[in-house]
Amino acid sequence: MKYKAVLFDFDYTLANSEKGILMCFRHVLNTHGYENISDEAIKKTIGMTLQNAFKELTGIEDMTIIEAYRNEYISRADIVMTPNTKLYPETLPALEKLREAGIQIGIISTKLRYRIEAIFEVYELPDWISIIVGSEDVKTNKPSPEGLLYAMNVLGVSKEEVLYVGDNIIDAKTAQSAGVDFVAVTTGTNKAEDFTEYPCKKVICNLSYLADVALK
Repeated sequence: MKYKAVLFDFDYTLANSEKGILMCFRHVLNTHGYENISDEAIKKTIGMTLQNAFKELTGIEDMTIIEAYRNEYISRADIVMTPNTKLYPETLPALEKLREAGIQIGIISTKLRYRIEAIFEVYELPDWISIIVGSEDVKTNKPSPEGLLYAMNVLGVSKEEVLYVGDNIIDAKTAQSAGVDFVAVTTGTNKAEDFTEYPCKKVICNLSYLADVALK
């Protein structure tokens, strides 16, 4: 078996946090008069840092304002995100197969680490995850490979022994920058054809097909 670690993105890869994310963005945007931004526009920013998402949605470049919006989002997310985030039905079975095969599991996300930890605590399986790298753990977020390389160092695995799984072009770029194999899963807003410009071991429609790649 080639891979000793499988590292995942979180939003739209392991979990559907769309409802909570929309609630948080709507709270901030509506408070500041941005009421005409569509849900679809917001969904397309999932995977970006909050700063880049707010810049994309509002056109604001003033980082003082952007940071204020980010802090308002986080405060709202502390209340609504965990109860409005659900793991995909395929997630736990896929993780269990990896775990039974002795493969280490990690998460690299632009989401805050404590938020991911809180969601996993609901499912009572935090010990399944060897490492979580959130936005507060790195200086440069994805598509920078910093978080991915940090996790690999902690887990003691080489580039050849790592598979990264994500739903977004940002994830594909991250894997490419880190020099690791990548599997795209189309549970987010990107379609299979969006990944044609990037090296992918496979494009899958959900995580039930991950074992076909990861356990070979």
